[in-house]
Amino acid sequence: MKKVFILSLLVLAQVAAIAQTKGTPIKWSVDVAHSNVKFSVTHLTVSTVDGTFKIFNGEVTTVNNDFNNASINYTVDVKSINTDNEKRDGHLKSDDFFNAEKYPNMTFSSTSFKKVKGNVYSLEGNLTIRDVTKKVKFAVVYGGSVKDPYGNTKAGFKASGKISRKAYNLKWSALTEAGGAVVGDEVTINLNIELQKAK
Repeated sequence: MKKVFILSLLVLAQVAAIAQTKGTPIKWSVDVAHSNVKFSVTHLTVSTVDGTFKIFNGEVTTVNNDFNNASINYTVDVKSINTDNEKRDGHLKSDDFFNAEKYPNMTFSSTSFKKVKGNVYSLEGNLTIRDVTKKVKFAVVYGGSVKDPYGNTKAGFKASGKISRKAYNLKWSALTEAGGAVVGDEVTINLNIELQKAK
């Protein structure tokens, strides 16, 4: 009986040690009022068109104060696209590009979030646009954490990456007289994200 009791204590100690190592998951949500999702793409090979998505949300789960190995999930409402031109926005929502009626959301789910050095991180994950899912990589800069005047803990990040729009079946294309593409293939994505820690 004594041996069973001692064995039980050892098992409990191991479970407690594992739990302490893993830590308690901490949830963070995107503060959309202080965040943005931006993109840019070349136009006529000589200039750049910028745009934003106005509606989005996301959640981050971490067990470390420095966010290393955090899990990140993000959703963007495609219909909220805004390039400051109503006609162009309508074209982007059509089947030539996003087909927002059939595929209303873009989603991102992380597979890796690693600290490179200091406040620089590397984020990898799966980005789904329309019905296509591809692996993508973002360079991330962690701006730090702070408490706001209302007692909320906030954390800030800047992320940037590039994708091929044609790889996601956003394939509309036309050529200039010189043979250049009217709309470039490479899209630059920039995100400024402010997170709020769950209480």
